[in-house]
Amino acid sequence: MQGMSERQYAAHVRLSRGAIQKAKAAERLVLYPDGSINAAASDARRAETTDPSKTRKPPEPKLKPVPEAAVAAVGDTLREQGLAVPAVGGGTTFLQAKTANEVLKAQERRIRLQKLKGELIERARALSLVFRLAREVRDAWVNWPARAAALMAADLGVEPAVMQKALEKHVRAHLDELAEVRPDFR
Repeated sequence: MQGMSERQYAAHVRLSRGAIQKAKAAERLVLYPDGSINAAASDARRAETTDPSKTRKPPEPKLKPVPEAAVAAVGDTLREQGLAVPAVGGGTTFLQAKTANEVLKAQERRIRLQKLKGELIERARALSLVFRLAREVRDAWVNWPARAAALMAADLGVEPAVMQKALEKHVRAHLDELAEVRPDFR
């Protein structure tokens, strides 16, 4: 066989075997005496006789650009797990992205399991509990001078009303200082 078979030539020009058979029947291909296809001559003849507006070009794969935030998240996840992170602008491989995805899924399952076991609570509930506890502590401190002033006044031999007033003044000043502290719940 001097040239290519129909199948080989179809693969060469990325067409179906049926399209090659039609071109052969329409004499748009150059054949050797043994019936095989002369690829170079057939390519030239097909280019001359084919209307470019009627040719189908193989669709180019449409790859959507990946947002930088997603690439950064993949890098962060890989870094947290002690795995290799691509250089900035070096591009993340599919394997790295898939590894990061599997790591995140495992972390999510662990968190979900901890919630089911009661080891974790919702952020809003935790904030509510902390706020309520802080309010109860504040209220206990505000009421303390009234309860302790008479006992302390008797021990020190001073007027109970004066002692209570002094205690209230200092407790309120201290509570004002504590009110300036803003917890960071991030």
